[in-house]
Amino acid sequence: MTNSLAQDVSKRSGVSIFMGLLTAAIGLVMIMYPFATATVTTVFLGWAFLFASVAQFVFAFTSDTVGSFFLKILIAILYAVSGIALAFFPIAGTAALTGVLGTVLLIQAGIEGIAAFQLRPMPGWGWVLFDSIASLVLGVMIIVEWPSSSLWAIGTLVGAGVLVNGITRIVVSATIRQGINEVAKGTA
Repeated sequence: MTNSLAQDVSKRSGVSIFMGLLTAAIGLVMIMYPFATATVTTVFLGWAFLFASVAQFVFAFTSDTVGSFFLKILIAILYAVSGIALAFFPIAGTAALTGVLGTVLLIQAGIEGIAAFQLRPMPGWGWVLFDSIASLVLGVMIIVEWPSSSLWAIGTLVGAGVLVNGITRIVVSATIRQGINEVAKGTA
């Protein structure tokens, strides 16, 4: 029974390692073609907003009050307008999202910087400060070069996220596989 379970887990971890390799490869391609990645991401986000708009519109009819109904309709309209802008005008949408991303990174850097110094006597506070500085540098790079940073920023960051996800899957799956193999050898 234990050997069969070990073989099943080992097989599944092998599939997961393969999927991690595939995911990492896709992440690398996304990084190599950042503007295409950003454009596809923008169109996807636009369609997600359009679907959310329809859901919010339907949800409005479950409102208990007239004010709540109109608020939900207003949110549905906001989602629809944003969705149409992003899905059907992806170049302009990518530029707008890049500006928002740079601004968010600068705000995040400020908040994390404050948090780092509030945590200062505790172990690990330096990592929070490091994250703050990295966010600040990236935010400044995006804002200073905006709108031309739209050509690389979102696509590179999305690609890096996909790459890291793939690498993480590989490492976790390989660790599980190694552990199950050690357990199987110990029970044999």
